[in-house]
Amino acid sequence: MDRAPRISFTSLGCPKALVDSERIITRLRAEGYELARKHDGADVVIVNTCGFLDSAKQESLAAIGAAMAENGKVIVTGCMGAEPEQIEQAYPGVLSITGPQQYESVLEAVHRASPPVHNPHLDLVPPQGIKLTPRHYAYLKISEGCNNRCTFCIIPKLRGDLVSRPAADVLREAERLIAAGVKELLVISQDTSAYGLDIKYAESPWKDRNVRARFLDLARELGELGAWVRLHYVYPYPHVDEVIGLMAEGKVLPYLDIPFQHASPNVLKAMRRPAAQDKTLDRIKAWRAACPDLALRSTFIVGFPGETDEDFAYLLDWLDEAEIDRLGCFKYEPVAGATSNALPGQVPDEVKQERWNALMARQQKISARRLKRKVGTRQQVILDEVGPTVAKGRSKADAPEIDGAVYVSSRRPLRVGEIVTAKIERADEYDLHGTVAGF
Repeated sequence: MDRAPRISFTSLGCPKALVDSERIITRLRAEGYELARKHDGADVVIVNTCGFLDSAKQESLAAIGAAMAENGKVIVTGCMGAEPEQIEQAYPGVLSITGPQQYESVLEAVHRASPPVHNPHLDLVPPQGIKLTPRHYAYLKISEGCNNRCTFCIIPKLRGDLVSRPAADVLREAERLIAAGVKELLVISQDTSAYGLDIKYAESPWKDRNVRARFLDLARELGELGAWVRLHYVYPYPHVDEVIGLMAEGKVLPYLDIPFQHASPNVLKAMRRPAAQDKTLDRIKAWRAACPDLALRSTFIVGFPGETDEDFAYLLDWLDEAEIDRLGCFKYEPVAGATSNALPGQVPDEVKQERWNALMARQQKISARRLKRKVGTRQQVILDEVGPTVAKGRSKADAPEIDGAVYVSSRRPLRVGEIVTAKIERADEYDLHGTVAGF
């Protein structure tokens, strides 16, 4: 087909649905599709349905029927598409059915039915840029570099000191990603809670107001955009306590990724860790009292130069009390250029391995204990993979790639990127298993 493919569009329902239609049409026009005035002669028809009232459902079914009669190649989206059974029963021949705001799924269905014609002069990189993650989540980098000088780390040498992005730049990128179908933003940097320090927390204009480049302010604004917001690489500076309130309110996910690295004061001092303090356990208790659903993820290093048997025993006892939900552990390795290479008391490799084994065995028990408490609860789950009978997803307590999973079975077909409510029926050491109980 040399000519541009033509799309006919019917949009029903409220202004929110109209905005959805505008976004879909905007994307299709950017890809070179043309709009047809009539269904007859169009290459494919899109019907954006309303499902608010029975009368609206009848109107939507009538619109689908008209499109099937006049054209036959019909893609259905919108509110009625969230419960597809009625549409499937009435019109089993429709090409695709998706729920509201699932722009990417609509575009995929259009591409399958009528592929776009490539035009090197018109085809541009989409405004949200090229992503290498799945469509439903994206990493949002808020700063580069780091002001800390941990003895085992050479990141400041590689990436320089902290350079924060203005808050409005971050928020604009977040908004573009969400408009492109992203459901979960993973906020990343070398030191997320130091965000804005280098630019003296400067304000930048966003919508009708100014937003400070401050960890709390940025988290609050991101929490208003309608996606899951997950905070990574958060050093436990005192002001982190303020963000727990946003988690308790449901503005950002009740999840904190804090790289504690150790618990023994002697080892932390040798590591030159920022915000290393004796009161960490008290703070964790206070965080969980304020936000009982809080999930803590952390990383630890065993076998750091000078780490004694007593230091390691201290770490195990600390873990029992802290009950970290998700844990990664590394055996210390010298890195070219790191100042820790010159520290006395290098730990033999076999001792590092023994300590690693002991720590992971302890953590497995802690994880199993924490997950067992979730049996019988309902959890929201974002789906990463979909199989014939079981889908693999993540709860609010699980980041992609690094944490556990939730395996859910469902009577109706599930879609990647969908967020469902699952009733948790059993737990093992790292994962949960359940059944979809709502959408």
